[in-house]
Parts: sequence; C-alpha cells; structure tokens
Amino acid sequence: MDQQTEPTARKRPPLPEWTLEVVEAFDVTPRMRRVVLTGDKLDAMSYRPGQALVLAMPQPEGGTGRRDYTIRSFDKARRQLAMDFVLHGDTPSPSWARHAAAGDVLQVRGPRGRTVIHEAADWHLFCGDETCLPAILHMLETLPENARVHAFLEVGGSDDHQKVPEVFAASVTWVHRDGTKPGPNTLLLDRLAGFELPQGHGHAYVIGETSNVRAQRRHLIERGMDKVQISSEGYWRPGRIGGHDHVDD
Repeated sequence: MDQQTEPTARKRPPLPEWTLEVVEAFDVTPRMRRVVLTGDKLDAMSYRPGQALVLAMPQPEGGTGRRDYTIRSFDKARRQLAMDFVLHGDTPSPSWARHAAAGDVLQVRGPRGRTVIHEAADWHLFCGDETCLPAILHMLETLPENARVHAFLEVGGSDDHQKVPEVFAASVTWVHRDGTKPGPNTLLLDRLAGFELPQGHGHAYVIGETSNVRAQRRHLIERGMDKVQISSEGYWRPGRIGGHDHVDD
C-alpha cells in the first residue's frame, strides 16, 4: 500500500528588495508626515494602490525592526514613491520620519497586501482611521470618476483632514474623536449602523485598529454582505509596536 504523505505548505516567493534614499520629508497635517524616497531600480516596481512595503526600520537600541507602511503615491517615471507616517509618539517609525533627511537610506521589501480595489464591484465602502488614510486616499485617487463611493474616515479633528478627489468629496464623511484617544471605539461602527447598503454587489475595505475592524466586519456580515465582499486588515493594536492582523472571522 502506498504511504500517504502530508501536503507540504506552499512557500511564498521572497519579496523583492529595494534600497531607497530619502529625497525630502514634510508634514501633510500636524500629525501626518510624508517621506519621499527614490531608488535606482524603482521603475521596475509593480504594485496596486492599497499595498504596503515592509520597512527595515532602524531601532533605538540598534538593528532594525519590521514595519509595514502603505505606499501613498508612486511616480514610476521619476522613480519616486511616498509613504505617510502618523506622528503618534516616540516609537521608532514616527521618530525616524520626524528626523528623515535627504540622503538617508532605508531598506524595504515588497510591495505586498490584499486590501486593493475590486474593479468589478458596483460600489465601494471604505472605513478606517488616520493610519489608513494613505491607503484609502490613494485608492480613491485611482478609482474611475464614475465609481460609486462611500467612505467613513476617523481622525482626531478637522486639522487631520486631507484632500479628497473632488468627484468623491461629497461621499466622504470625516468622523472626529474630539479629544478622545485613538483606539477601540464604536465611532465608525455607529456610522455603519445608520448607513443603508446600496443595491448591487459592493465591496468594503475595512482597516484600522484591529478590534474596531473586527466589529465592523461582523456588522457588515450580519447585514448580509458575504465575507468575500469585505477586505479587512488590523493595522495596529494598542500597546503593540509593529505587526498587523488578518481579520477573517
């Protein structure tokens, strides 16, 4: 009798590696800083808006730690890409972004990520906090002008607002925390509860703090959306530095 063997796990191909150099860095809002980088071979990069790079972020004690940051924009012809950093404390990534200067070098891998536009959807629903603005705004900027869009964006206050494509401006709702700290809350969940899901086959992009993402995903499923219609990622959790969560439950 032939012996049965356990199936071997499929190994993912290694991510492309890039050596990037800072071109400039500046504040987009009081709590969001943009770093523009370049690389000799960047014109060979292929990505989809919403995807991220894995950064080898310098650590205070030496060495590097892995951090995932979304590509905010990419100019293939100029071999330049931008990433936005929320300035939320003295952890390694915002500290690096605050002091980033032309000529600084950063090692990255990628791009990677599954939260990308589903072109066949009849409508698109975006939910996220300020950590997700780079992904959501970049996806909005690349959607066709006739796309049906609905977005709920949680931020600290009005000074955290960023420019939205004019054609979608009326479809974006900014939700303010008004002094409360970022983290687990029901602000976006409450907005979803009062939102009438449009007719047709839509797709939701639910990203942000992990517990909020999980609650919003479950709410949409309870209201009839199929799991495959929801792209959901936990970008962060209170007390954790680095890492992210695939939210599939």
